[in-house]
Amino acid sequence: MIEILVGSQMGAAEYTAEQVAETLVQAGFPVRLHLTPVLEQLTRSSTWLVITSTYGAGDLPDNIQPFADQLAQDQTDLTTVSYAVITLGDSNYDTFCLAGSKIAELLAKNSAKNLDLSLQIDAQHADLPEDLALAWLPQLISKLSAQSVD
Repeated sequence: MIEILVGSQMGAAEYTAEQVAETLVQAGFPVRLHLTPVLEQLTRSSTWLVITSTYGAGDLPDNIQPFADQLAQDQTDLTTVSYAVITLGDSNYDTFCLAGSKIAELLAKNSAKNLDLSLQIDAQHADLPEDLALAWLPQLISKLSAQSVD
């Protein structure tokens, strides 16, 4: 199971997540999309793909902030969770893609396994965020396919 956790303030991360989810389903992966992630609703022995924008001064979008707060406060054991992060940001700001780093730190703090795959999408780039995410996706699919063989 791939749990896609979305943090979107203006809609770009949500649209990107929908495109990624559709592609993963076409590749044969079971996927659940969470537009308002809630820790108790997520499958623990699965892969969590966080797709979030960075908002304001490096902040998480409003819809994913409660999830991040819960991760920060709880000592939830996430040793059976693997994760990757796609972050949308703007390199004109010194807080470029900080929201994704914050979520990754919280997941690591709770012992989730980093798949060592991340993507930072710069709003200054001419390509659409969803196109960049879809170009990156084969790396994730390859890593997940290798894991299922282990």
